[in-house]
Amino acid sequence: MDIKQEEITTLHDMHVDKIQLMKHVSDVATEIPVSVIMPMLYREIQSEALAKILNQLNKCTYLKEVIVPLAAKSEEEFNHVKRFFSKLTIPKLIIWCNGPKITNLLTEIKNQGLDVISYSGKGRDLWIALGIASIESYGIAVHDADIQNYDETIPTKLLFPLLEPELDFKFNKGYYARTSIDKTIMYGRVFRLFLHPLLRALVDVLKDEPDFVRFLRSFRYPISGEFALTCDLARDLDVPYGWGVEIGIMAEIYRNVTMKRVCQTDLGFYDHKHQEIGNTGSGLVKMTGDIFKSLLRILIEEDHIRIDQSFLLSLRVLYHKNAKNCIKKYHADARFNGIRYDRHLEESMMEQFSNEIMTAGQNYTLEPVYTRLPDWLRTISAKRKIREELLEIVLENNKV
Repeated sequence: MDIKQEEITTLHDMHVDKIQLMKHVSDVATEIPVSVIMPMLYREIQSEALAKILNQLNKCTYLKEVIVPLAAKSEEEFNHVKRFFSKLTIPKLIIWCNGPKITNLLTEIKNQGLDVISYSGKGRDLWIALGIASIESYGIAVHDADIQNYDETIPTKLLFPLLEPELDFKFNKGYYARTSIDKTIMYGRVFRLFLHPLLRALVDVLKDEPDFVRFLRSFRYPISGEFALTCDLARDLDVPYGWGVEIGIMAEIYRNVTMKRVCQTDLGFYDHKHQEIGNTGSGLVKMTGDIFKSLLRILIEEDHIRIDQSFLLSLRVLYHKNAKNCIKKYHADARFNGIRYDRHLEESMMEQFSNEIMTAGQNYTLEPVYTRLPDWLRTISAKRKIREELLEIVLENNKV
């Protein structure tokens, strides 16, 4: 365990007292309402992880509500999820994000030039949930629905730095060790084998470190899906709709919040479902492509970097060198800890990620426009009571 502090304030779990932490957050939350948003896919209802998450969330009695944005193909699927969440004894709202009533309401603002119904995915579902949560909750924690070793400290740790009166944070990013102790396997492949060496390669290619790259490199796990933010910040985010949502949100935090009001918190060990490597159209490879395109867009916007074939080729070469060095380091770390480590598999994944730099990069240069959903401040100006109307629909849909 290290206690190193860098540009971003880091809250280490050196010896956190879970009971005292829960009590402290509970005491503050009696006056300052807080919520949890947990985006999910319908198929996740079959996982053992989700049942454990509900059991542990029931211990978080300080929560005003748990909000579950869901994309369901039918009313039957939506009702199935509602029945499943009846096990959650604390208040909850299940949002049928692509249901007919919400679709009809969002069509109204499309006619005013704000199109949020032509897109689907985690980003749009999260956008809807943030709009509803920010009506009454001051602090909003977000986490995924597939965390296999979930416990009640995850939302509590995320919310603590926003609620503690002696601190003054507006955004908290969760980080964790992506290893399975039981299976003795090291995960976190997209970060370890792609984003981390890619950010280093960008510095090498540009012979300088752009401010946004420095910002990302200050975080232990910049693409984690676990974070917490204040309601005013939630209303002021342009949320991407695709796989690049985490990088896109980090860009919004970089633009809107001073560094001294941003922190990251150690959530311990973390294990969740693991995607197949896939290809350009699916799995981890598609994820790396979407992340890369999001990153290129942000670098052009913030640092006016010129993206061309020469840049992509140089970046790919230097990424390859840095990724191979990372693999050597992770191999040594795995050997020291008795963790199974397949260097051939890791290098094979790295090669596929390397290819995606060219594929995704060239696709981006052909079509550089990237869609972000409008922030809620703009949306409210187009239709003043839209969040309240969304909440009414959700409350109606959640009636038994």
